[in-house]
Amino acid sequence: MSGGASGSASSLDEIRALLNDLPEGDGEAADRAGAREAQLTKPAGALGLLEAITPWLARWQGRYPPRLDRPRVAVFAGNHGVTVHGVSAFPSEVTAQMVQNFIAGGAAINQICSAMDAELRVYELALETPSADFTVEPALSEDACAQAMAYGMTAVEDGLDLICLGEMGIGNTTAAAALCHALFGGEAKDWTGPGTGVAGAELENKRRVVADGVARHKAEAQDALELLSRLGGHEIAAMTGAVIAARKGRVPVLLDGYVSTAAAAVLHAMDPGLLDHCLVAHQSAEPGHLRLLDRMDRTALLDLNMRLGEATGAALAIGILRAALACHTGMATFADAGVSERS
Repeated sequence: MSGGASGSASSLDEIRALLNDLPEGDGEAADRAGAREAQLTKPAGALGLLEAITPWLARWQGRYPPRLDRPRVAVFAGNHGVTVHGVSAFPSEVTAQMVQNFIAGGAAINQICSAMDAELRVYELALETPSADFTVEPALSEDACAQAMAYGMTAVEDGLDLICLGEMGIGNTTAAAALCHALFGGEAKDWTGPGTGVAGAELENKRRVVADGVARHKAEAQDALELLSRLGGHEIAAMTGAVIAARKGRVPVLLDGYVSTAAAAVLHAMDPGLLDHCLVAHQSAEPGHLRLLDRMDRTALLDLNMRLGEATGAALAIGILRAALACHTGMATFADAGVSERS
């Protein structure tokens, strides 16, 4: 469960150029799905959000009917230098320890992937070299950010029907909060939650760290990609890269919780249409996630009060997508079943 070779983009300028040359979805495939959906034996809209899933899959896979035979769950792991400020209830060593737990099959994501018949890949990003303390200097140099994004792009391979993006990284809710605060404004407390379980004075300290980081970098950043390099981290940048590669390769994306949505929000800030191939799988219990979904005009598929990360919510949502596709392809039409349509 390790990652492959690095991708081709070697600078943020190359990535900016790539964003100007991404494909649109297949409208004809989506229209075919929508036409069948309207003929199925149910009142229009009776399956709610499920009715939009198959047309979305068809649009971004570029085929009708779409398939969900090969979903991949990609978990990106990285460490954050900002943890020197005591922003997490757990030490940074836990990131590498959890990666080993993933490899041994002992984590929650292993069990959910098994239940969903989904392929799990874990991508380690320089665990021995954390990002820098962003209250002092940029978390990543522009070149290091581009390299992490390129590495994330390698998770999207030919033949995938869907990719679910998640993460493991002690300190990454601090980085995600800082990134969202810089991208969307407000106050640090609006975006900063308990993460691994900090509360009271520790939570106030975490909020101060987020505010200090944004104050240090926001005015100097020319765009959202530079904010990503200054305030994000290796695994966050990798997820942003994976979202771009999925759009390039016409692979639909399920985002997990707060951190993966923050990674995608970098692209939303540049052009909201860059995320048309993405759905948010679940609403995290991390309070900043609901605020972020509101700012991005997104509704999550699930709300189970989860905040584990590891792509657990995204992997669970594979079952929702499969159920939607099964209804779409397996239900009879009014004509097939001999059922009278609405008069």
